[in-house]
Amino acid sequence: MHENGSSPSYVKVGRSDNPAAPLAVEEATAEIRPSDTCFVMAFVPNALDLDATISALDLRLGGVPVFGCTTAGQITSEGYESEALLLLAFPKANFRCASTLLDRLNPLSTTTIAAQARRHAEKFRHTAGWNRLALIFADGLSKQEDVLVATLEIALDGLPIFGGSAGDGLLFEKTFVLHEGRAHTNAAVLLLIETNLEFQGLGFDHFLPVGTPIVITGANPDERLVYEINGAPAALEYARLVGCPTEKLSPEVFAENPLLVQHKSNHYVRAISDAGTGHALSFLAAIDDGLIMTLGQGQEILETLEAGLDVRDQKGRDPDFILGFDCVLRKLEIEQKQLRKEVSDCLKSHRVLGFNTYGEQQSGVHMNQTFVGVAFFEPEERALN
Repeated sequence: MHENGSSPSYVKVGRSDNPAAPLAVEEATAEIRPSDTCFVMAFVPNALDLDATISALDLRLGGVPVFGCTTAGQITSEGYESEALLLLAFPKANFRCASTLLDRLNPLSTTTIAAQARRHAEKFRHTAGWNRLALIFADGLSKQEDVLVATLEIALDGLPIFGGSAGDGLLFEKTFVLHEGRAHTNAAVLLLIETNLEFQGLGFDHFLPVGTPIVITGANPDERLVYEINGAPAALEYARLVGCPTEKLSPEVFAENPLLVQHKSNHYVRAISDAGTGHALSFLAAIDDGLIMTLGQGQEILETLEAGLDVRDQKGRDPDFILGFDCVLRKLEIEQKQLRKEVSDCLKSHRVLGFNTYGEQQSGVHMNQTFVGVAFFEPEERALN
């Protein structure tokens, strides 16, 4: 853990909460030197004019590649924020990157995506002694992340893949990914990254399964809609299970009472985004007829965050920084429990930088209400000096 206020050595951080895009970009890029920068990640709040932001970034960064997405919140050097433009500049001295745009996610062709990913990986020359990983930023409303990340896991042959689904605050209307100076919807950006830093992946939530099994008895998997649970209208049965009047169902209730699905020996959250017409429930990850689920009971979220972020390298050192993809429903629960300051302090002390998502990807699985991250550590050769 680092003292609050200390900055990472291996990524340059820029932020601005100016509501005018050109001024926000000017402020956020003030400390970034394009000549030293391999690529920039941009996490854009939904209130900021996206086209104006992209144009200003292109102007200010002089052709440095910019990747990223619209968000449901940002994790900056100040902790949790909702209206800040966050830029992360990755230095040429420590990073190499190759990108490709995976468009037309819906409908998704697994053969096309797999072939494109393989070609992309084959063209990215390996640097001796450097470590390689993949990052994915996907349209958070495409409803295709489950198939996408499972396809990439196979196509990239064991390369560790981490990612987050783009958001637009809590509007759930339209989300965008950024690639080659343009905003794209119904698309994903795949980044292959090499670094001379050591890294570790991390992923955790704070829910344990409780109660009896719950069966999805009526669903539209393509739209992630559930019509019936246990043979009853979905919203009515869910409200009964969590002890809440149906008319009081809200994002906050869904955040505290998710449903879990078991995959191998792990339970993953399948979060509900809203209750629609006809008592249907909309989910943020894959569901299907006959799926057996359990209700999730939350553990102490601040304790699980502290424990989950407490990672070390082989020499026992703290990460230089952690790139974090944190579900917006976690942020909602944290704010409802009035823990925002404590959580922000924890994120700052662990140098977490990233955004609040509509879903997270790790180990070939798309999930919700989870923190997924990549902890980057000082390079071995520097540690030996």
